Amino acid sequence: MFAPLQSEIGESIIDTFNIDTNKTDSILLYNPKTNSIKQKSSAALGIARHLGFPLNLLVVFYIIPPFIRNWVYNYIAKNRYKWYGKKDDCMIPTPELKSKFIS
Repeated sequence: MFAPLQSEIGESIIDTFNIDTNKTDSILLYNPKTNSIKQKSSAALGIARHLGFPLNLLVVFYIIPPFIRNWVYNYIAKNRYKWYGKKDDCMIPTPELKSKFIS
């Protein structure tokens, strides 16, 4: 499920882990079972683990040291709009997509 950083649960996680949102411009993955948080490439790979084949095979990249993975993550994040374009309008989520968000 997803939660905006501005939501009640998002703010609770930010406070719990003392995250400076002015310095964090990445995806965060919270695991309530272990009360842990992952950022950048570790979060992306943690999400990939739960996706279907073949995307779940991306977890093999955990063997690469985080400083290298995060450099690649940052490079992709910096260039994603140039490569894939940017939409002028926000998407209106479908009811199915809305059900995946924690409000």
